[in-house]
Amino acid sequence: MYPPKPLILVSNDDGITSLGIRTLVELMQELGDVVVVAPDSPQSGMGHAITIGEPLRLHATEIFKDVRAYECSGTPADCVKLGKHYVLKDRTPDLVVSGINHGSNSSISILYSGTMSAAIEAAIEGIPAIGFSLCDFAPNADFSHAKPYILQIAKAVLENGLPKGVALNVNFPKKSGEPLKGTRICRQTNGKWEEEFEKRKDPHGRSYFWMAGKFVNYDEGMEDTDEWALANNYAAVVPCQYDMTAYQTVELMKQWQLEEIES
Repeated sequence: MYPPKPLILVSNDDGITSLGIRTLVELMQELGDVVVVAPDSPQSGMGHAITIGEPLRLHATEIFKDVRAYECSGTPADCVKLGKHYVLKDRTPDLVVSGINHGSNSSISILYSGTMSAAIEAAIEGIPAIGFSLCDFAPNADFSHAKPYILQIAKAVLENGLPKGVALNVNFPKKSGEPLKGTRICRQTNGKWEEEFEKRKDPHGRSYFWMAGKFVNYDEGMEDTDEWALANNYAAVVPCQYDMTAYQTVELMKQWQLEEIES
């Protein structure tokens, strides 16, 4: 009797009709039994938002051949929550994968990323998880160079697991004339977006704002970062955790000797 195949839950933030999730579903079918719970519309930049002020809707869809799939009205984090607690309530996934995102989620973008929020939500539940992103926003982006690396990384996580509370943030450079040089395990680049807000008028004369800006890399030239890896044609793999406690500062603040205030 053969052992059961790994159960893999797939989600994303670009929506269930994107080419990226279709590619990821096809790849994960090579590794296990796949179930999809993904947003019914694009949810990019939603971060770890969850739906609390309105109902969540979940509908079965046959968009993927021979794959049990559901489209959800909520955010990527909602999708993973519903996937674990409702769709797969009788069995915990062996792996959660999110993506493949159309666009980079390196450096500080991880905080805004709906793709990575799905992976982090799985990590909160103690499930090994990976977010995959490609530095190409085109709807018809070419994922071919990333496919063997996605399979390799997902297989390694299935075989070796991840520490509890950890998810992988995996980014690929846009396809070029040169093959990828390999994989770099690295750290998140210290960088930020410097926003600019352009004030405009709508056809009714009412003001609105359009956000733009540029990314500033404070680690320029540092070869242990994800931005350096991507710029040098490597797949960048960053282990991430949801525990955001600044432990060194905890010890520092204990020296402040804050006193109890009588009410």
